[in-house]
Amino acid sequence: MTIGRCGPVCFSCSAPPSKSYTHRALIIAALADGQSEIIGQLDADDTRMTARALMQLGVRLDWCRENIRVQGTGGHLKAPAEEINIQDSGTSMRLLTGVSLLADGPVVLTGSARMQERPLGPLIDTLNNAGAKITSLKNPGCPPVRIDGAFPAGDLYVDGSISSQFISSLLIAAPYADNDVHIHLTGDPVSLPYILMTIDSMRAFGAEVFVEGDEKEPVFTVSSQKRYKPQTYGIEGDFSSSSYWFALAAICGGSATISGLNPLSAQGDRRLLEILVNMGCTITEKQESIILSRDPGVLLKGIEVNMADCPDIVQTVCMVAAVSSSPSRITGVHHLRIKESDRIWAIANGLTTLGGRVETEEDAIVIYPAPLHGGIIHPENDHRTAMSFAVLGCFIGDVTILDAGCVTKSYPGFWEELRRIWQNAVLC
Repeated sequence: MTIGRCGPVCFSCSAPPSKSYTHRALIIAALADGQSEIIGQLDADDTRMTARALMQLGVRLDWCRENIRVQGTGGHLKAPAEEINIQDSGTSMRLLTGVSLLADGPVVLTGSARMQERPLGPLIDTLNNAGAKITSLKNPGCPPVRIDGAFPAGDLYVDGSISSQFISSLLIAAPYADNDVHIHLTGDPVSLPYILMTIDSMRAFGAEVFVEGDEKEPVFTVSSQKRYKPQTYGIEGDFSSSSYWFALAAICGGSATISGLNPLSAQGDRRLLEILVNMGCTITEKQESIILSRDPGVLLKGIEVNMADCPDIVQTVCMVAAVSSSPSRITGVHHLRIKESDRIWAIANGLTTLGGRVETEEDAIVIYPAPLHGGIIHPENDHRTAMSFAVLGCFIGDVTILDAGCVTKSYPGFWEELRRIWQNAVLC
């Protein structure tokens, strides 16, 4: 996909449904005792992976255009005869690792070559230390894994410094333990808002979760007496996917009006709005939409910010930083190295290819002002790399994104929406 330059933009669009909430709603509804309806789900590669895996685990599921009807199992899953291949969906892999202990026999989860390099060790160690029998079948601490045993009750200690999804995996399955579960976080936890999204989803389906302690050492207690009840559950808009449209208006100037977002959402990526305001943009919240604007005559400013709690928008912010008038330093990013690609390398390599000046550290990215030019970006099958550099391409022009189809992982309609916005770009 080759992108030409466009001037100030002025557009409106609807936020796509939240990927994170769709994953969670699917799995929780599958464990509830009765039929649930999920309304307005995200239809993308990753969420389809979760749905397909649940069907292999014995869940009856009817995926329609506007909704999904899920016949819950009451926490009694069936072990499939064949392994479950979730390809590149890290969320599916991690959330289903804990949940697979609710099956009536061994479950094997596998994925793509990249998935087989992504760490699962802290979650495996936590569950095995509590009595489960999970074995890595290839690379130590990575998929594919054979999962057997029962989900443990009592005190569980998990390293939260690599991925919040390890904690979410334990939380989602915990109502079906024999007794209450107390989940203790060790290490400096990252992406805490995603844990709060998990708890939000659990409570919506009737689970009881208590949060104690402080942000550094929280303890999550899940009652085994309050299991999931079937619900009609609507999926809110996704701040992660909407970040590209907010960034487009920030980078090119003009305005973006995005509807379908919850201003009070638990999504950590909502913080993008605060970051962009600090870089020189203006936010207006209306009853049904959020408007971001930047007068093309107002220069963007660099920023120093810790983004450990919102990793999925780091690449988006880096694109805005690349066209800012002063340097930016973004910290709290060490865990980006184990995403669909090494995103720290992807940001540095891509921006350098386009003439940018970037320095990387173990836990930081520093971006300096530099004249940018066109070039070719290979996203290495990473949807967020493709989408973030596409937005920057609208400012630079003559930027080609290879393997553009990788965006179907989270946002199948991205290119169509970008083409519409680009073609209708007008001076504001």
